[in-house]
Amino acid sequence: MSKEDRRLLILEREIKVRMYQKSALLEILHLAHELYGYFDKDLLNYISERLSLPPSHVYGVASFYHLFKLKKPGEHVVSACMGTACYVSGVEEIISAVEREFNVKRGGSTADGKLSLFITRCIGACAMAPNMIVDNEVIGKATSETVLKRIKDIIGG
Repeated sequence: MSKEDRRLLILEREIKVRMYQKSALLEILHLAHELYGYFDKDLLNYISERLSLPPSHVYGVASFYHLFKLKKPGEHVVSACMGTACYVSGVEEIISAVEREFNVKRGGSTADGKLSLFITRCIGACAMAPNMIVDNEVIGKATSETVLKRIKDIIGG
């Protein structure tokens, strides 16, 4: 992280506005994640130092919430809803198809960095289960075929 990084300036301004209060950790993490898209070790350590919190505490909060990513995501992101309705409607089969077709493991990215596959909790669209999200587009009543086709369309495969 360079000091000239505009994102870091925005983050630092917010930390100052919140008067370096430890209680602002979650709000600061939300902003940092919005700015960077994920948390790397340097970013978490920076927040830890600025809020005078132990790094283990900052990491613990960041890793607790599934919304936060601790690895840089691929160029395109696929998320599978694992809420109860999606699970019983067969989302696991779709996840397995994506893993096989694109050689990616859940929680990881392809070797070329083009695609990441994440698991998320209930997205609140249970009536359309199973749900998959491809680059922020919800695919309701998803099937392996529709999801694989959508992914191929966006990554050019």
